[in-house]
This record gives sequence, C-alpha cells and structure tokens, in this order.
Amino acid sequence: MAPYDSENTTAAEEVDEPRTGRRRAARYVVPVTVMGVAAATIGLVPAIASSGDPDLPEITAAQLIEKIATSDVEQLSGTVKITTDLGLPNLGGLENSIASGAMGHGEEGGGSSAEPSAKLTELASGTHTLRVAADGPDRQKVSLLEDAAEYSLIRNGEDLWGYDSESNEVYHGTVDTSGEEREQQPPATPKDFAEEALKAVDDTTSVTVDGTAQVAGRDAYKLVIEPKQSGSTVGAISIAVDHKTGMPLKFTLTPSSGGAAVVDVGFTKVSFDRPAASTFAFTPPKGAKVTEDEELDHGREHPRKRERAPKSEEDLGKGLDGLKMLGEGWNSIATFDTGGEGGLPTREAGGDFGGFLGSLGDQVKGDFGTGTVLSTRLVNALITEDGKVYVGTVTKDALVKAADGGK
Repeated sequence: MAPYDSENTTAAEEVDEPRTGRRRAARYVVPVTVMGVAAATIGLVPAIASSGDPDLPEITAAQLIEKIATSDVEQLSGTVKITTDLGLPNLGGLENSIASGAMGHGEEGGGSSAEPSAKLTELASGTHTLRVAADGPDRQKVSLLEDAAEYSLIRNGEDLWGYDSESNEVYHGTVDTSGEEREQQPPATPKDFAEEALKAVDDTTSVTVDGTAQVAGRDAYKLVIEPKQSGSTVGAISIAVDHKTGMPLKFTLTPSSGGAAVVDVGFTKVSFDRPAASTFAFTPPKGAKVTEDEELDHGREHPRKRERAPKSEEDLGKGLDGLKMLGEGWNSIATFDTGGEGGLPTREAGGDFGGFLGSLGDQVKGDFGTGTVLSTRLVNALITEDGKVYVGTVTKDALVKAADGGK
C-alpha cells in the first residue's frame, strides 16, 4: 500500500480494519525502517527454487525486505485463514468474560456484541476464516465467518460500522483521520504480522531467503527470520512474499519448543483487482439494535467500581509507570513492580481470580526468592513474592535468571 512519511519511520496503510472509538485512529502503522539495517544484519543468501516450487529470479534477503517495504498495494480482496495456538489453558469461557468486562461490556457498561474490540479478541485463539477487502486507506472491510453467523467491520470514509448477524446488533463510530492517534488492533492478515516481525530485525536476528512457494495461486519468495540468541521462545518466522507485488501472503511463527505453529495466517484466495464500491456500503438491517460509540463505556472506570477496587489493583497500575526493559533483541524482558508484596493476590486478600491464576502457574525459586511462572507457548511471565513482574518471549529459565540479576 502507498507509503507515507512519519516522524521516525516510513509507513504504509494496512489492509485490516482499525479499532474504533470516538474519532480514533483508522490505520495501522507499517514500519519499514528495517532497510537501514539490512546490510549489517541480514544474511545475503539468494533464493534458489526447490524442485516443484516456482522458478523465480534470485533475490537477497535485503532486497526482499525492501520489496515488502515499498509494496504499494491499495486494492485487494480475498479469504484469509488464521490459526492461533498459544497453549493457553482452557478457562471454560472465563477469558471471554474477563475481556468483556475489561472493555466495558458488562452489566454497567451497557455494551454491544458488535463493538470491534470485543469481537476481534476471538482471533487470539483457534482457527478462523476471514474475508477481507480494501480500496485505499478509507474503504476497508473484514468479515469474521462463524457457524451460521458472520461479523463484519466496515470502514467507508469516516464511518465505521460493526455488524453481528447472530445478535442482529450494529455498532457505529467515526474514524479519526487526523493521524494524531494511531491505536492498533490485533493483527489479522499476513501483512499485519509480517510488519510486526520486521520490527525485531537487528543484529540479534538472522534473516535469509529460503526458496520459493505458491500461496493462493501466486508465486512467492520465502523469507525466514530466526533469533541468533538462545533463550527465546521464538523458533522461526516464515513469511511468503508475493513475487510481483511484494505483499506478504502467508505468515508462520513456530516456537523454539517445536510442534505446531503458534500463529499461522495466510491467504487462501486473493485478488488485487479493485473491489466493487458496494462492498463497503452498509445500512443497518431492519430491526437491528444500533449502538453509537458515544454510548459505550470502553472500560472507563465508574465511581462505584473504584470504591470496590482493592488497593492492590491500584498499586498494580502505579507499578506499570516504572516499566523497564532488560536484555536485548529477542531476549528482551519487560519488568515492573506492582507495588505490593505477596506475588499473585490470594483469596484471603480478596484476590479470588489471582489465586485461580496462581494455581495455573509453576512455582519457581531462585536468588530472588520464590515466585509463580504463568506460561504459554510464546509469552511467559514470572510474578515474584515481593510483587515484581518479569515478562517476555523467553523461557522460564531466562525469567528466573533475570529476576536473580535484579535482586
């Protein structure tokens, strides 16, 4: 998509829909500053077509990254399959209730099932099929296909519509076109994921071209990104890049522990023709409940909620102000002090949910004392007995080592 200049990077419009709110940001920011570090950090390995794969001209990793960065695709339509397997424990639907409450969709929030930030959290687990379309930065659509139902998020100019066919509810908001706010949604297309991965390219990263492939009927190069360091939970990232347009067509992240991909997202069908204008037209169906964005709470704190909130939660919020980063590259660990001792809240302290989470974690010991590690296949977090938190895409041992060093 057409690049534009920002303060520190060159960026390109994304194909997926933006998270909305009153006058919120409408576009994903797409960093392409990786070109500046290409010569120093990228293995200049040419692509050699394997037997049965497309026979394409040789290209270096640096050239392929530049091809992604300068891709000017503005019109497309297609079908995307996304599978996410973070290895999260089965909470019996509790995770959806937590997310809903945090976003103001609870009893006091008066929310809507069509509100985008609530619906798109479903992409964080399982396998989903999306239909996507874009015609420049101001007309975009993504539809989440479900069993006998569909959720669509449509931007047409300044209007942003969300429609949940199952509940027959409609969300309506307006898009901030000033560019002053650029909040991002969870990525939903190969391009979204690819550009997040490319942010991590530095001298701790190996980037090579590993042959060619066909994705959605199109010839593509395979770009492979791997951490040089040990201790990261990231094994490798593979990005299939369209030979003609430079558009990422498929993204796969495999963990260092092996097994199935943590994230696998790719086009199964794609066209770069301009979608029909009617694709982005929307009128609320007859009888649908329409909720304007101004009517939603968006998780803003109510006075009654504040009175009920335990002091430990207030301390946790204060602790985030002291966020620090340890290490570098793929082994970076974020740490902050929650402001309270005792690690995860106990039932006796009024922390029923904290006690529940504690039961899901592994107890660890070190020079720092004792703590609880909450693990997924990609992100791990250590909460120590004195209230410090260490989190990153690193192994449990790396978190313990970081806590020992911060003792």
